[in-house]
Amino acid sequence: MKLIPMVTGLKTTQKNSNLTTNYKKELSIQVNLNGLSFCVFNRSENSIEHLSLFHFEKKENPSVLLQNIQKHLASNTAFSDSFDQVTLLYQNDLATLVPLELFNPANAADYLKFNSKILKLDVIEFDEIRSNKSVIIYVPLMNINNYIFETFGEFTFKHTAAVLIETLLNQENDANPKVYINMNFAHFEMLVLKNQGLEFYNYFEFSSPEDFIYYVLFTFEQLGLNPEDIPVYFTGEISDESECYKMAFTYIRHLHFLNPNYKFRFDSNIESTQAHRHFTILNSF
Repeated sequence: MKLIPMVTGLKTTQKNSNLTTNYKKELSIQVNLNGLSFCVFNRSENSIEHLSLFHFEKKENPSVLLQNIQKHLASNTAFSDSFDQVTLLYQNDLATLVPLELFNPANAADYLKFNSKILKLDVIEFDEIRSNKSVIIYVPLMNINNYIFETFGEFTFKHTAAVLIETLLNQENDANPKVYINMNFAHFEMLVLKNQGLEFYNYFEFSSPEDFIYYVLFTFEQLGLNPEDIPVYFTGEISDESECYKMAFTYIRHLHFLNPNYKFRFDSNIESTQAHRHFTILNSF
């Protein structure tokens, strides 16, 4: 997905490098305070060569998060190659969605502070989502941005909400309402699509299956959706053995795992049948 250049800062960060134009490997790193994901895409072979996810037992601060990124990048030979593109994805609740027609870059922090606790020194960035003419405003972690720049040179960063919304809207061809839930270990993102447009997006933290289903059913109620009728599609860290899935199965009639139709192949060491687990990072290329 091509990113719109930022007015408030460098969306694509650059420095001199020795990369050659015929090198076709790309690296994506997804970051949240509960874990990390890494993906290596070989564009010349049109294949995913590496895909991994690491979960933390508790929320880590940005300093510890950076240490974990450094450790994983140093300990796996999959990351020792040169990459002609590096993408960093932020998955956090320090974000808000604003219609493009109402958005003024000079007031980016003002939109965000209404539903997120931000600090004076926080850098505010935003991604334009072309498919529904909106903007996701968010706070990236600058210590991680600086490290990625020092390590790889030029790279791009964006929020996972931009990837989710853009990807789901681009593949939607049905006017009927659908619910999409992208799961993580301690949070989930919930989207409602209707008439090929975005009706709802939000990020929820939870600590138990009961918390999870409460937020889901509350959203159904607020939006006037019937859990007996509306299909729900799961992506992310969930399976039919997950307690959250079992809880959802009790209250929602039509549950599905999204089966993405990726145009690339997976190397033999990667379990492609679980590709819905890595939906955002696999759609970042």
